[in-house]
Amino acid sequence: MAKKTNIYQSTYSAKTRRGIKDLTEIISGKWKLPILITLFEKPYKFKELSRKLHISPRMLTRELQDLEMNKLISRTVHDTKPATVEYAVTKTGLTLKKVILEMGSWGVSYRKKMSSKD
Repeated sequence: MAKKTNIYQSTYSAKTRRGIKDLTEIISGKWKLPILITLFEKPYKFKELSRKLHISPRMLTRELQDLEMNKLISRTVHDTKPATVEYAVTKTGLTLKKVILEMGSWGVSYRKKMSSKD
């Protein structure tokens, strides 16, 4: 007798589900993905990031701290007067680039599908 497959039964292991949950928590929020995408271009100084993204310094500080804590970006303080701080994507952060680009492709396809008149 053939075993019935439940279409709602997950094909993902508990380990995979935890990994997806971890990822979504790490990149959640309005600013983390735009910050990462910007830093994929090149390292930026704090004020440059703030101006480029139109984000308040307070919010940018909070988001950068989270990204640094999760080892997705690095923070370098340059010994200048006044001191300048530069942020760059780490090797770990770069491993997200492919995932983020894939998310962007999905978003473009989804937007086309939702705006088409079927």
